[in-house]
Amino acid sequence: MYAEQVHDYLRTFFKETDCELLSDEGYMLSVQLTADMDKRIMNRPFYWQYIEATNSPANPARLNLITDRTKVQNQFIGEIIHFGSGRLHQIFKATKELGSFVQMYQQSNDRKMLTPYFCVNYKVSYYCDQTKEVLYSLGINLINGDIEDHFHEFVSQLDLKGNIPENSFCLQYIIKPARALERLDGMIQNIIQNDDHSWAEEAKKRWAKELEVLDFFYDGVEEKPESYEIEKKGLKERFNPRIKVEIINGGLFYLH
Repeated sequence: MYAEQVHDYLRTFFKETDCELLSDEGYMLSVQLTADMDKRIMNRPFYWQYIEATNSPANPARLNLITDRTKVQNQFIGEIIHFGSGRLHQIFKATKELGSFVQMYQQSNDRKMLTPYFCVNYKVSYYCDQTKEVLYSLGINLINGDIEDHFHEFVSQLDLKGNIPENSFCLQYIIKPARALERLDGMIQNIIQNDDHSWAEEAKKRWAKELEVLDFFYDGVEEKPESYEIEKKGLKERFNPRIKVEIINGGLFYLH
């Protein structure tokens, strides 16, 4: 499921940033970047400095991104991308820089009443000596308060544009977006609280074992040197379980 989420997110991202999708296999994307997107996600500042200083023709990168490694026999044909990977982190950062909020309308040739939905895409990161990241896309109906998960996957299949279609009428929302955000934040907190937290207990056990090893090497030393405290602090930073919730982006969607 996570591989599909990543693939869907990348497909939408590159379409919205005017990058040409050369091929889409469902588990691998081939993309021709624009110059602007190359600058944002490829980490080639010296290349672009040279191009701009010499007024030379630019050659933006072409990416082959593998989102499901289980379906590719030769993994050297592309770059494996997943939650936690550096490339996806760069794309999340570019998304924030380009605009974290959109307002879109579902298109139709018929007369329609459009219902407002407020969507937030969250990234939940579980940190210890190992890292796990999960993407949640939640949408709330601003008329009746119903909450839908996998909302981004749903709306990405619709014909959406930034303008209201002719002969359509937008219903005025009853639940204000600020209140909707509070409700979605609360739902994310409930998801985290009800999640399996055995990973945190296992991390604490590994932390305790590492501390035992550290103390063994300093056994009998009455006054511990500064190096002991530095190593002890380093173990805490490495193994201490923690959870971070980030909002990647969001939007107001009018759907029929």
